[in-house]
Amino acid sequence: MNLAEGVQFVALGILGVMMIGAALAVVLFSNVVYSAFMLGGVFISMAGMYLLLNADFVAAAQVLVYVGAVNVLILFAIMLVNKRQDFAPFPTAGLRKVVTAIVSLGLFGLLSAMVLGTDWAYSTPAPVATESSIVLIGEHFFTDFLLPFELASVLLLIAMLGAIILARREYLPEKTTASELPQTLLTLPERPRDLVSAGSEIKE
Repeated sequence: MNLAEGVQFVALGILGVMMIGAALAVVLFSNVVYSAFMLGGVFISMAGMYLLLNADFVAAAQVLVYVGAVNVLILFAIMLVNKRQDFAPFPTAGLRKVVTAIVSLGLFGLLSAMVLGTDWAYSTPAPVATESSIVLIGEHFFTDFLLPFELASVLLLIAMLGAIILARREYLPEKTTASELPQTLLTLPERPRDLVSAGSEIKE
């Protein structure tokens, strides 16, 4: 194993650990906003694995479509719903957990059998790409499709700001009239009655 293969192996291990950790965080976090951010981490880890496979176009599409669009839409939906009440427990929650565990273990066993039964060694050398597809996509984005690309970015930013404002609408200050303002600062505190009577006796 040379240096390049060692670096690729280490990078694959780091990306695998990041993906598994982020996926577990998506399931285990009680806050849905944190879960949505961790889902973005899963997508980015997958894009890194695509880069290790020399699939630069698929990696760019993973970041642009899943992280930049799908994950952002999920965050929009979470912020717009803004559910603050606790979820009511279902009567069949235990049965659902058992069924979910069985299905998850079955999928894990199926994927493990596929991984162990696949011959990952290749005999023919990989073809060398003459020009990267991501270079062509970048040239088109910043030449022919520059205006639509920037307009889409501005629209996404405006939509994000609108979602944040709508989600935090209960924290916005309400307009109050002058009659509703407290008047305690403009009035003097009332003097005790015993002091008033004592003062009148001294004057007499």
